Amino acid sequence: MTSNEQTLATFQTRVRQMLLRFQQLKKENEELYAMVDQNEKDIRLLRDKLAQQTNDYNSLKMAKMIEITDRDLDGARERLSKLIRDVNKCIAILTEKK
Repeated sequence: MTSNEQTLATFQTRVRQMLLRFQQLKKENEELYAMVDQNEKDIRLLRDKLAQQTNDYNSLKMAKMIEITDRDLDGARERLSKLIRDVNKCIAILTEKK
């Protein structure tokens, strides 16, 4: 083999190696892009889920506040009714003394 043939064979070998490496890198690149796409989908789903959970939490918090307000309202009605009965008793006692 002459030196030109040897140089040409070495060059061909290197080109084949580069082509194989290129194909490996191309495949790896496609896999990485697929992973990125999947991760972006997962992030979108998690953000949607977080938004829904936040909405549910705010709704529950509002319902809890309304529930507390209703209990306070019932308690206030009972206290007011008791005060009215006490005032009526006092009026009755004052009326009897006259």
